[in-house]
Amino acid sequence: MYHKIRKYAIKGFILKHQQAKGEDIILTILSEHRVDKYYRFYGARHSILQFGYLIDFEIEENGNFLPRVRRVSHNGFSWLYNREKLFIWHKFISIFEPHFKDVKELDSIYFKSLLDCAQKWDKQSPKRLIIETITKLLNFEGRLQPLNRCAICNGLLNEHITLIDNFMPAHSSCANLEPIKKEYLEYLFKYNSTIWLDDDIVNRLYLIALKSF
Repeated sequence: MYHKIRKYAIKGFILKHQQAKGEDIILTILSEHRVDKYYRFYGARHSILQFGYLIDFEIEENGNFLPRVRRVSHNGFSWLYNREKLFIWHKFISIFEPHFKDVKELDSIYFKSLLDCAQKWDKQSPKRLIIETITKLLNFEGRLQPLNRCAICNGLLNEHITLIDNFMPAHSSCANLEPIKKEYLEYLFKYNSTIWLDDDIVNRLYLIALKSF
């Protein structure tokens, strides 16, 4: 059987880890320009093939089934040994695989955003990084809405508002949530920065971000 092997290494994040037959696994991996499924024989034996990990790998294509992962190496981060930071990372990365349903080719912003987060995860607040990243991606996709009308009642918004799913703006009374100063959210949307948000607001927006985007 003829096998075509790509001779260069690909770097990617494991977005999903599925058991196949025996000890074989199927991996969904986000690389710089694609998200694809790959097969790995006896993958369950390899500790580096874990959900959320960044790996270098080569691809073996057989033309009949999923391409196979080979020559795998792990790009480790020191925070992987911090249980709390790893838990939040798993929560964060789990929202990407459903977002890419029926999509294969991607802009590099998704991979680069995850890589940027991974490199900062041990130095900055993971929750703030998540909020800033989701804001940036929603803006890239054209889904970040102006903070002038309520997504629930369509009424005009005043200076104290809140955000709901996908960071849609709303009256705090309509959403039954604590208000946030509009100017703080305007700064977040414009500069992708949580600098003006206190920890309580960050915790609230973090939970909203994890619902998906």
